[in-house]
Amino acid sequence: MHVLILGGTTEGRRLAELLEDAPGLRVTSSLAGRVAGPRLPVGEVRVGGFGGVSGLAEWLRTHHVDVLIDATHPFAEKISFHAAEAAAGAHVPLLALRRPGWVPGAGDNWHLADSLPEAARLLPRLGRRIFLTTGRLGLAAFAGPASAGLWFLSRSVDPPEPGTPVPARMELLLSRGPFALDDERELLRSHRIEVLVTKDSGGAATAPKLAAAREAGLPVVVVRRPPVPPGVREVTSPEEAAEALRGR
Repeated sequence: MHVLILGGTTEGRRLAELLEDAPGLRVTSSLAGRVAGPRLPVGEVRVGGFGGVSGLAEWLRTHHVDVLIDATHPFAEKISFHAAEAAAGAHVPLLALRRPGWVPGAGDNWHLADSLPEAARLLPRLGRRIFLTTGRLGLAAFAGPASAGLWFLSRSVDPPEPGTPVPARMELLLSRGPFALDDERELLRSHRIEVLVTKDSGGAATAPKLAAAREAGLPVVVVRRPPVPPGVREVTSPEEAAEALRGR
């Protein structure tokens, strides 16, 4: 059985590890190639896009893929919907692997938003010094008039592409998780952060920033994650995905 994992996440790499020595199973992990120096999973790996829905469907047919697993980032909405459409067109079963989202706890001061532009509109009434952890691809949402007068510390793995609109007052911090709680505490203190902005990515690697913000009494703007495409089965752990494959 040939399994194609659309990966690039911790969960995708873990699933590849779980399936590495499974008898009668060929596993290919596909990475989008948007991050410089990505962490590669074990086994067979391809890097780069497929050329849209038709290209992915053709790849599934040509390489005789029996199961497609969407283990992309919870906010990789476009590829998830492309995967659903391509899998349906190629008559290949699709499984979505999504880590559980974060849940606010006692002492959290969360402000929910449905998009990055909505998150930007919330900021002026919450604070002036913003810790932005939504990634380089969403910086343009914070470059508009709503963000005038605000200062941003933007943390991402790679810098934004040349020509990308960015906030007028911004310091760029290039760093890759996981992040330790003590380091997040010091970052908030040393940069005098007043508001944290994050996507509901879930997982443990970047969760310490939420704990540090809670301890400091800071408001947190949380962008809700997009839904899994309709009709797609969803699992929440690599172990659950591996078990579903064994069941086939």
